[in-house]
Amino acid sequence: MIRMNRDINEGHHNTEFILVISTANNAEEAKKLAGLIVSEKAAACVSISSPVTSVYRWKNKVETEQEVMLFIKTVQENYKTVERLIRKNHSYEVPEIIALPIISGEEKYLRWISDNTKIEM
Repeated sequence: MIRMNRDINEGHHNTEFILVISTANNAEEAKKLAGLIVSEKAAACVSISSPVTSVYRWKNKVETEQEVMLFIKTVQENYKTVERLIRKNHSYEVPEIIALPIISGEEKYLRWISDNTKIEM
């Protein structure tokens, strides 16, 4: 297991790993977003959940809707790219896009994330 800020890969000094969480209106939209994010190498993997029930306040009303959650495994330096791809391709006016730090994880898995999130400049 390695810690978030440990150098695991040459070229990724002090890599900070994050989990970005978002929701989509349905499985089709979730798969579209996941495909775009992974194909752009903005994230190594996007896991898509079964439908969840979300209860939220929107325009002064309490709403209850079925949504699909996306768990996006990436590095901090790619956060803005992930956010841009979600905003540009999402059906919601205000999509959920939040990031949590990954404070530790299995070394080979984190190396795999690092190796698969190299955005070509």
